[in-house]
Amino acid sequence: MLYRRDRQGQPISILGFGCMRFSRKGAAIDQEEAEREILRAVELGVNYFDTAYIYSGSEACLGEALEKHGLRSRVRVATKLPQYLIRSREGIDKCFDEQLARLRTDHIDYYLIHMLTDIEAWRNLCALGVREWIAEKKASGAIGQIGFSFHGNTAMFLQILNDYDWDFCQIQYNYMDEVSQAGREGLQAAAAKGIPVIIMEPLRGGKLVSHLPQEAKTLIAEKAGGRSAAELAFRWLWDQPEVTCVLSGMNSIEMLEENCRAASVAEPGCMPPEEHVLVEDLRQAIQSKMLVGCTGCRYCMPCPRGVDIPGTFTCYNRTAAESLRFGRYAFMQNVALRRERVDPGMCIGCGRCESHCPQHIPIIQELKKADRVLRPFYVRAGLRIARWWLFGRNAKRSGNTAPSG
Repeated sequence: MLYRRDRQGQPISILGFGCMRFSRKGAAIDQEEAEREILRAVELGVNYFDTAYIYSGSEACLGEALEKHGLRSRVRVATKLPQYLIRSREGIDKCFDEQLARLRTDHIDYYLIHMLTDIEAWRNLCALGVREWIAEKKASGAIGQIGFSFHGNTAMFLQILNDYDWDFCQIQYNYMDEVSQAGREGLQAAAAKGIPVIIMEPLRGGKLVSHLPQEAKTLIAEKAGGRSAAELAFRWLWDQPEVTCVLSGMNSIEMLEENCRAASVAEPGCMPPEEHVLVEDLRQAIQSKMLVGCTGCRYCMPCPRGVDIPGTFTCYNRTAAESLRFGRYAFMQNVALRRERVDPGMCIGCGRCESHCPQHIPIIQELKKADRVLRPFYVRAGLRIARWWLFGRNAKRSGNTAPSG
């Protein structure tokens, strides 16, 4: 296992164990199997374990395994504050205390503000006193380092990154999301500030392995030199010195051992030119199956009405490249549930975006198509409820009205 350093100079394994997808028996986590996987991961050098408050059963499973086998001092635990559930300073304390109990520990090594999509969510926490709360917990040793996980666009990521003295951050990043989400620009901005970056969704939830078009599968079979689709995707990330750790939701010993083998030889700059060419060919093969030829260049932005055009097209394309369900889920997570509406329903057809698009995409027409697929009437109804629950319940107190969907 190879290691890179956190902000305090401590080693982090370049492969992290993502604990959202522990092995299960039916709906429940298979504690015995999960413990086997955790033990084997530690034996192979993995020392970064990532869980979250809302990962059903995950914190308790990890805590039980670490206590039972005396592993707590050998690993670094990362978990997350569900900011979307927090309404008061007392709520922060209640959640954190519950997490300590689940994890059977007196401290969290890496604590993240979970799933920020815009600066307002962070500033709302600040209004509740989260900056002071963090300072207290760090001073007492209950929190080692503080970070945030992010879903949104690059511009918003940079705002959040620069609004606080973060110790680390976590972003979705892979060879298909190089110019979407935080993107390479966000990755490099964090690294320039000396902030380690943890990578989630390196395989887009397995889609860069199990949902590849036939052309991509043929390329891997003929040109990868025996490397798997997963290993190529991991190596593309580890090749970049700005990447600190890549999370993988490993739920079998075989997967764990394969990934650890790859992580034992992946120094920055590990990919030869022919592998870079292969990954670019894979990207083109996947993009050829997409509905809109958007490259994520963002020349169409900013939209006068605030529509996240590249974000919408990314999710729309995922409905074809992966599945309708995953495309809509990505849309909900990354576009539709931001505090300020940025969905295609805000488009007024002004045409400003089309005049700047280097791909000459008929953006207005394609946004309408995307909206029909991503926001059918029953999804819009659900969004109204979700947006009220997330943002509207405090509107009376703040003097605002609940956002519409």
